[in-house]
Amino acid sequence: MTAFLPGRLLVLALALASGGIVVAQGPAAALKPEASAKVDLGTLKGNWVRPDGGYRIEIKGVAANGELDATYYNPNRLPFAKAQATLEGATLRANFELQAGGYGGSTYELTYDPASDRLKGIYYQAVVKQKFEVFFTRK
Repeated sequence: MTAFLPGRLLVLALALASGGIVVAQGPAAALKPEASAKVDLGTLKGNWVRPDGGYRIEIKGVAANGELDATYYNPNRLPFAKAQATLEGATLRANFELQAGGYGGSTYELTYDPASDRLKGIYYQAVVKQKFEVFFTRK
């Protein structure tokens, strides 16, 4: 299981008390990329870091069907049970599911924002049954 820092305990306590979505990284931003931006599934390849804790997603490859060769680090390496990308018009989405390391069905549902070169979206922490708004920057 993940070790929490004192600040995370406060966020976790507030999350448990509120029973709703907790904003982990500030207010919501638009998740739709600019209409003129050209993106493809290969755009996701690389290392992505979540600034609020150093969590990292490494995407080594993308298959033609959208399956991602991806690994999660917190800070130790954990395999994703599922890692899939889709391109819906100009919207590039990446979905990840964790089963290992005490994550028991936790998911990331992320959308690529070409204007900021970030992955933004929702992290569902299955153990505490809470949703957190998060983003990843390219490393």
